[in-house]
Amino acid sequence: MTSLDFQKLNGLIPAIVQDATTKHVLMLGFMNREALEITRKTGFVTFYSRTRKQLWTKGETSGHFLKVTDIIPDCDGDTLLLKVIPNGPVCHTGSDTCFNEQNNGSLGFIEYLENVIDNRKHENNEHSYTAKLLGLGSKRIAKKVGEEAVELALEAESGTDERLLDETADLIYHVLVLLSSRNIRFTQVIKTLKNRHDNIKPTAAEIENFLLGEKQWGK
Repeated sequence: MTSLDFQKLNGLIPAIVQDATTKHVLMLGFMNREALEITRKTGFVTFYSRTRKQLWTKGETSGHFLKVTDIIPDCDGDTLLLKVIPNGPVCHTGSDTCFNEQNNGSLGFIEYLENVIDNRKHENNEHSYTAKLLGLGSKRIAKKVGEEAVELALEAESGTDERLLDETADLIYHVLVLLSSRNIRFTQVIKTLKNRHDNIKPTAAEIENFLLGEKQWGK
């Protein structure tokens, strides 16, 4: 970070904000060195307002903070990519992004596999292991998930990386089958995880004290 070029824009550097989960671009802001330092220390995005000529932490008014997961400079050192977990809509208009796009992520192969598992509910369980599992009901599937979890733990303790990957894949597959048996989608699990993460955020008083240099607070 010490080699960043703030001189091209008279002490400022563009900061592209991207959702760390969905990979969608959320907004563009500007930082001076102080804003970047505050962002790094607090873990929440702080910008420099070119119109108000002052620092501002995204979310200090709306409560929709941007929790930083990574800060990456570009190849020329004159632009930053901020990967974040947003706590609500990013734009002041109420839109998910400042480009008026919906911030809906794709789970890729997990989403595809979910659909395959759901379709197995309607197939003959004599020809499909998934259909057979689904036919046994949630309690039996839950027991299988427990067995797979134990096998994963044993491989993690003394197995090879290859076996660890195999057992992890087995566990995730059986978890997806269990969720399908209860008509629950994996996106609901993601939402639960994000809600837990979003509960970690600063208060307005903490931000103010930090900016005044009266108090330093961490994650």
